[in-house]
Amino acid sequence: MFYEKIVQGFMRIPPNLFSENTEEAILKTLNMRFENYISEKLGIVVCVGDVFEIGEGIIIPGDGAAYYKTKFSIITYQPEMKEIVMGEVSDITDFGAFLNIGAIDGMIHVSQTMDDYVTFSKSNILTGKETKKTIKVGDKCRAMVIAISYKEVTNPKLGLTMRQPWLGPLEHIKHDMDKATEKSVEKTGEPKKEKAKA
Repeated sequence: MFYEKIVQGFMRIPPNLFSENTEEAILKTLNMRFENYISEKLGIVVCVGDVFEIGEGIIIPGDGAAYYKTKFSIITYQPEMKEIVMGEVSDITDFGAFLNIGAIDGMIHVSQTMDDYVTFSKSNILTGKETKKTIKVGDKCRAMVIAISYKEVTNPKLGLTMRQPWLGPLEHIKHDMDKATEKSVEKTGEPKKEKAKA
């Protein structure tokens, strides 16, 4: 899930930014500090939002920089178990597929790509043995988060599955929905039209 979080702390503004407007200098420093920032508590920081409050600046002897107590917002992505995500297949390997969901790539093990025996071709395509459905780079997909690991804080791992109904490449989902609608109509027939009452 994406969140907007309010954060407060002291921002160190180096002397080379003293000539700039204080808010601009703080925003520039915040963007540098939070670029590619990842933590288990905050998640993956996507961007710095607004600066709400800037306190009085203080200079610490021997440092030369100014410190400002600052309240600001950040936009973060924190994956959650069983969250449904949308993304695009960015890579296919013999052990699975990688799905780019914006802030991070998730990995879909070959056994979780579809409810079928899957083969890998030299042209980087995963194919279901019975269904003949394929997954290739560029496919838009819907998946579910089934594993989150911050073992390496700077490189979190996200495990995904597409085996449940209505998950997988969007073209497969549309095809399955069309088939389900056809079966429903065949089974129940066309709905009867009621006469309007006067």
